[in-house]
Amino acid sequence: MTNKSPKKVIIGNLEVCNLPDIGIQDLQIRVDTGAKTSSLHVDNLVTFKKNGRPWVKFDIHPDVHHVESVIECESRLHDIRNVKSSNGESQERYVIRTTMQLGGDSWPIEITLTDRSDMSFLMLLGREGMGNRVLVDPSQTFLLTSDD
Repeated sequence: MTNKSPKKVIIGNLEVCNLPDIGIQDLQIRVDTGAKTSSLHVDNLVTFKKNGRPWVKFDIHPDVHHVESVIECESRLHDIRNVKSSNGESQERYVIRTTMQLGGDSWPIEITLTDRSDMSFLMLLGREGMGNRVLVDPSQTFLLTSDD
């Protein structure tokens, strides 16, 4: 019997990714198989229309050690969903669809935009964002490089 599924890459519970569509590089992320959706901490979230379609504009402070560094991002609004947060409360969140680069691979993922200021990492990679592409070794961190 031949296994025709794509080869899965092993990742740790912390990794570094790029979100090139919105101009973010070398973002440390928390990998969480217990979370269904992926989420990103943003500030100054504003909705607007571009060519008649809904878009969102937001700020990211990608380096927690230098909060004065700000990246202004824009993305087409993909959806608005109710998501149960880590404290069990349901929140309405804006969802964007963007490309994520992890190691040598890239694929489109959906990310909810929220306030993660009380969390250690700006982005949480959930099960839907991982898809069938990765296996997680929770005892390891930073297993991938941009060349993988």
